[in-house]
Amino acid sequence: MEFEQDIHPTAIVHPQAKLDENVKIGPYSLIGKSVEIGSGTEVGSHVNITGQTRIGKSNKIFHYSSIGEQPQDMKYKGQETFLEIGDRNTIREFCTINTGTVEGNNKTAIGNDNWIMAYVHIAHDCIVKNNIVLANSVTLAGHVEIDDFVVLGGLTAIHQFCKIGAHVITMGGTLLSQDVPPYVRAVSRGGNAFPNGINSEGLKRRGFSVEAILDIKKGYRSIYMKENSIEQAKIELEELKKSSKEVGLYLDFIERSKRGLIRLSG
Repeated sequence: MEFEQDIHPTAIVHPQAKLDENVKIGPYSLIGKSVEIGSGTEVGSHVNITGQTRIGKSNKIFHYSSIGEQPQDMKYKGQETFLEIGDRNTIREFCTINTGTVEGNNKTAIGNDNWIMAYVHIAHDCIVKNNIVLANSVTLAGHVEIDDFVVLGGLTAIHQFCKIGAHVITMGGTLLSQDVPPYVRAVSRGGNAFPNGINSEGLKRRGFSVEAILDIKKGYRSIYMKENSIEQAKIELEELKKSSKEVGLYLDFIERSKRGLIRLSG
């Protein structure tokens, strides 16, 4: 198939880099030896894409971003690790996304249809799934996992190894050092985050029924509003799950949680 690349004459593209058709590379950008870029992806000016980095189709990467550089981990000794980025992502100015480590997943992975705003940092071994919004200056430490349809407000900072469940939203400036269950709205006031209800507006926009949202609220109350232990909450969630598949996300997430859930005490 004929290639129709548009590479600015000031860009430096290693001859062994693999660029698919219709890729655009802007002025003064650098594309490294082991980089693969899929069809229709556009790279702005002064972008560095290095390392063992594979980027899918129809992404748009804006100016001055650093993609695929080695991890900011003092244990890293030059091992071969990877970064994978899916399709149709927008990565705005001055973002930094690092490869993985051998102690972690061996790769950093970003899914599809994500909107990553300016100055976002995604550290080594993070897993960022699909349809996620990371607002300006969001910072993810190593090994963070973010499920689908999450919205993180500007300046949200997440501690290493934390997990963020699907459909979560955080307010700007949120500090997270524990896991956030699905559907929860997380906020901070001068310290670590605490839950503040569910992301009902986001659920409505995504087509959740009134009944489903009511069931999700019942699940939230089981976890946070009844002075239940986690084991007691799980018993109530199991009962709710019989009539509501949405509630099952809570249970699945609790089983995956390693750092413990954010609590009302903040």
